[in-house]
Amino acid sequence: MCVDCSCGQPVAPAIEAPRHLELGQRLLVHNDAQAAANREHFAAAGVTVINLLSSPGSGKTALLERLARHLAPASPAERHPMAVIVGDLATDNDALRLRAAGVPALQITTGQACHLEAAMVHRALHELAHLGQPLDGLELLVIENVGNLVCPAAFDLGESQRVVLLSVTEGEDKPLKYPAIFHSADVVVISKGDLAEACGFDGPQARRHIARVAPRARIVEVSARTGKGIPELLAALGLERVAVAG
Repeated sequence: MCVDCSCGQPVAPAIEAPRHLELGQRLLVHNDAQAAANREHFAAAGVTVINLLSSPGSGKTALLERLARHLAPASPAERHPMAVIVGDLATDNDALRLRAAGVPALQITTGQACHLEAAMVHRALHELAHLGQPLDGLELLVIENVGNLVCPAAFDLGESQRVVLLSVTEGEDKPLKYPAIFHSADVVVISKGDLAEACGFDGPQARRHIARVAPRARIVEVSARTGKGIPELLAALGLERVAVAG
């Protein structure tokens, strides 16, 4: 019995020192294997694949609507050179918006999952093909990931490039608060640039923060509303050759 306070309770066993377990298999091994298969599939089709990541409300869908205008087919008879796979916890609102802009879009409703996984993308590719949009008919496939700056950072989807949005409404220090996802970016897009002055957004400071955690990333400032920066973004993605509209 406890002799320190005379409470009558049994003496608790001594706490053992923590033990370190060596894991022989990476937790994400299955996802990584499927991502590698996706990447081979994309390369064989000659399509650029973007994994588009951000927090909710940063303007991913509005940006894609603007990109759709710049990548519009030369004639109504031609297929759109761009398609989108949209991930959301619920609703197909974003996919409906993109279809209204003339873009083939497929919705993945994840339910409780806060990120997309490579296997989800693989299944979506089959659905796109079934709907008449095979990969080899595309210049660009965008995977609009679930709005989340934490979990999606760990999941490779087989993308060519990872693009992370930072809205001017979120503040300059967001890259410092979520360094992992910004560190993984090939391109960082500062979105809603037309609101920067109204929000008191300090662009130079934001760029310094981005450079600190993502030194290899290209930084592009855009406004989906005005179209500012869209040509620069297309160039960063290697897609300026297919842009046809302003």
